[in-house]
Amino acid sequence: MTPSADPAVAWPAGPTHASVAEMLRSLELTVNRKLDGILHGNYQGLTPGHGSEPGEARLYQPGDDVRRIDWNVTARTQQTHVREQIADRDLEAWLVVDTSASMQFGTIKNEKASVALAAAGCVGFLTARNQNRIGAVMVAGPQIKVMPPRGGRVHVRAILASLAAPPPSEGMGRADLAAAIERVGVISKRRGFAAVISDFAGTGWVDALRRLGMRHDLLAISVDDPRELDVPPIGLIDMVDPATGARREVNVTATVQRHFAEAAAQGRAGRAASLRRTGADHIELMTDSDWLSAIATHLQHRRRNPIRRVTART
Repeated sequence: MTPSADPAVAWPAGPTHASVAEMLRSLELTVNRKLDGILHGNYQGLTPGHGSEPGEARLYQPGDDVRRIDWNVTARTQQTHVREQIADRDLEAWLVVDTSASMQFGTIKNEKASVALAAAGCVGFLTARNQNRIGAVMVAGPQIKVMPPRGGRVHVRAILASLAAPPPSEGMGRADLAAAIERVGVISKRRGFAAVISDFAGTGWVDALRRLGMRHDLLAISVDDPRELDVPPIGLIDMVDPATGARREVNVTATVQRHFAEAAAQGRAGRAASLRRTGADHIELMTDSDWLSAIATHLQHRRRNPIRRVTART
């Protein structure tokens, strides 16, 4: 599906609503308070960065880049050590966020779009604290909006304000996530970091994300709702595809519930496998779970294992 020739026309503009501004302030405080106890040292953000200045040495771990072995320390200690790199400042980061109709769904605590907004805020504020620049590509059905990279928390708030008020996309078709990802590849001029936040419906985005991963560190944040994984046997219901508007009446029996759960599990496993093939780190979020704890766990893992996993791109 081809994006609008002038996508900015369809995306609401104007001053941020007072309630949205208050929500963004609360989100920023929540992110900073939670993560300040986890991150230590200079320039500690969501990704360690590529780095050019040598840092401390540590024991070699399987998967570490052998080019970073510190032979002097290794000879002195008789144990293989690698040299950490101090993360560079002024890196370029990108957010690709899906705000389409399928994301406007939630049955427990939040809609998927709300969790995506929170995750985007976490990535954005962590990027801003590193004095890096962050840009955003937002997709809502056929509409795409681009916000060029800038530094500072004010710019992060502007991105989040746009994410909080996407244009209507119900019945306008599925999100052109591949086009949004490709847009980052076209605009970005140097190696950096990209986070893609979506429910990753279908598989049309795989090749685009794999190509982007050849140049950038990737983080994929998938968002699901429990009802997308299991439907209780409640009898006759009317199901609607929010992206296309297609409707179907379904009698949900125990057998239908089992088949639905099996298909959902297979789809989720297939999505995870596809993301691994692109070389992206993957965080799975649910609308009924603690999204910030999940991201904090990822950060702790990256602190311990800063070397990006290398995967085959076939």
